Amino acid sequence: MAWWGKALGGAFGFMIGGPLGALMGIAFGHSFDRGMSGAGGVEWGADPERIQAAFFTATFSVMGYIAKADGRVTREEIQVAEAVMDRLGLNAEMRASAKKLFGEGKADDFPIDEIMQQFRRETHRRTTLIQMFLEIQLQAAYADGVMHPAEKEALVNICGHLGIPVAQLDRLEEMLRAGFGRSGYDAATSKTSLADAYHILGVDKSVSDAELKKAYRRLMSQHHPDKLVAKGLPEEMIQDANQKTQQIKAAYDLIRESRKS
Repeated sequence: MAWWGKALGGAFGFMIGGPLGALMGIAFGHSFDRGMSGAGGVEWGADPERIQAAFFTATFSVMGYIAKADGRVTREEIQVAEAVMDRLGLNAEMRASAKKLFGEGKADDFPIDEIMQQFRRETHRRTTLIQMFLEIQLQAAYADGVMHPAEKEALVNICGHLGIPVAQLDRLEEMLRAGFGRSGYDAATSKTSLADAYHILGVDKSVSDAELKKAYRRLMSQHHPDKLVAKGLPEEMIQDANQKTQQIKAAYDLIRESRKS
């Protein structure tokens, strides 16, 4: 991918400054320009490659920060990070960079506030892209099966910087508990309850068919792989987006089938 090549070649130094630029320098082994710290670098407009680089850098570093929020990093949390790397299809060199970012996120002095402020600027406040980022962080927080209060506090702080209401975080958390985003999950199997399907669509079982369809279409639009890539999602994450749209459709089909009886 083009942004990978630029990052490996050190060409992003003057494009992305601030804390994200510093993290990229560590991850890719280059002395990127550190003179733009705080300001987040020069605003160059919505360059897709720049947004993809910012998304990759923020995703794995903040994943490390969330994993450390409760005071320790579990094997399950490390496995979640590695599972994301697997879905990205990272080669050995890029996987090593992602692991470095994860490690930087675990540092006691990780500048989470500055990272999130710059990330929001770099993504140009694109809500669907920011939501995808938050979904990944929720998966990391739930890696060991529970949400630690410190992890929830960290996520609420992140939402504040990203302009995401806490109510939306709670809704995404309900979706995750229902199985959304889990590898190999299929809402159409007998192992999944009808209640989980409603949670995935974010609606109450009393909603009308019209409201159900509206919720379904909204979620499908938010997770449409082509739309997300166009907004700056790294192309390697398209498999994750595809899986989520399949889960949304399966949940919708399960509910519609249940309403026929």
